[in-house]
Amino acid sequence: MNAPIYLSQTDTAPLLRGTAFMHLDGGLHANYRTKDFASALALVNAVGVVAEESDHHPDVVFGWGTVTFHLSSHDVGGVTERDVRLALRIQELADATGATARRLDPTRYDVAIDCTDVDSIIQFWKVGLDYREVVGEDGTELVDPRGQGPRVWFQHMEIARTQRNRIHLDVYVPTAHARARVNAVIEAGGVLLTDEHAPEWWVLADAEGNEMCVCTTDN
Repeated sequence: MNAPIYLSQTDTAPLLRGTAFMHLDGGLHANYRTKDFASALALVNAVGVVAEESDHHPDVVFGWGTVTFHLSSHDVGGVTERDVRLALRIQELADATGATARRLDPTRYDVAIDCTDVDSIIQFWKVGLDYREVVGEDGTELVDPRGQGPRVWFQHMEIARTQRNRIHLDVYVPTAHARARVNAVIEAGGVLLTDEHAPEWWVLADAEGNEMCVCTTDN
């Protein structure tokens, strides 16, 4: 059996056009609005049947009048054709049950802490947040075991910063929407500090100099 092929945002964009699904951070995300709790449950049940038939299962969150789906192929750590096929099938079921797309961009929030010695501070944040340690692309990171809070990562500095804030937020959005998010932040009073790394990330600040990066991923 051939190994599943990893798909980037560029690969999935034309395939998902016209659906509620958006690709971010190694997964496909969709939000739907339904008329009530019963209709939300009906959509979840219909998707459950298809998921069992295909032996590929989404993460689902639903409540009164809303359903959220997240699809990812854990064996490749990202999106594959299996996820796209299931996303298209979910869209068909949503259309058939009268569910409508609820336009909420998938977003990931990270907290970045500048430091000269990670080992001297990581336990403070781990215990205080009740997080667990994982090894990420930027070294040791802290994640919420409940899957609710933002990831915390530590940016090593050779010389401690004293003239600017040492904690900032990273906001990850779909690549296709990043420029619009940056423009909206500027219109809301933000200042663009640099776009030299765009479209991977833009560095912005509020009127008092507190920083935020708008970031993208290709997966």
